[in-house]
Amino acid sequence: MAAAMTAILGISTIGAASAAGMVFNFDTNQWEKASAVQARTKRGSAVPKATVPYQTSFKPGTIVIETSERRLYLVLEGGKAMRYGIGVGRDGFRWAGQHKITRMAEWPGWTPPDQMRKRVPDLPAYMPGGPDNPLGARALYIGDTLYRIHGTSEPWTIGQAVSSGCIRLTNEDITDLFTRVRVGALVVVRQ
Repeated sequence: MAAAMTAILGISTIGAASAAGMVFNFDTNQWEKASAVQARTKRGSAVPKATVPYQTSFKPGTIVIETSERRLYLVLEGGKAMRYGIGVGRDGFRWAGQHKITRMAEWPGWTPPDQMRKRVPDLPAYMPGGPDNPLGARALYIGDTLYRIHGTSEPWTIGQAVSSGCIRLTNEDITDLFTRVRVGALVVVRQ
């Protein structure tokens, strides 16, 4: 697709607007200059990946997402976890629950859900995987939900409430997490 669409801050670039450096802000339902959006957001993840102490009853290999902290923890052996900074769902799109990873994909294609296409009619019906795809370098599909844990090429969105419910990491961090988990791993999302 010639006109690449990228999701940032619950914001998308599409077609001619993308070429003009404009992004669609889902919170205000308006087009904005991409430079203005980037200027008011953090550049890069404010939370570097790190092994941290983490006491839990969940077994190693479990992913625990603390949306209020904007952190994802991959439970490790010995009371530790790998901690990653994340972007979470914006107001009205956050959720909680337990599911398992049902699928994993490298450079996944993206089919926007019908609800999202109703909110933003200019979205493509499908976007092939690649560097400009909103799902980024890797995606972990969560149960039978519409939600994913996925990458983003806009690292300044990490630490923000930005998405339509998906959990996003930098492309580097999702690639690292992807190598550490398997289909069937438990995902626990807490508010």
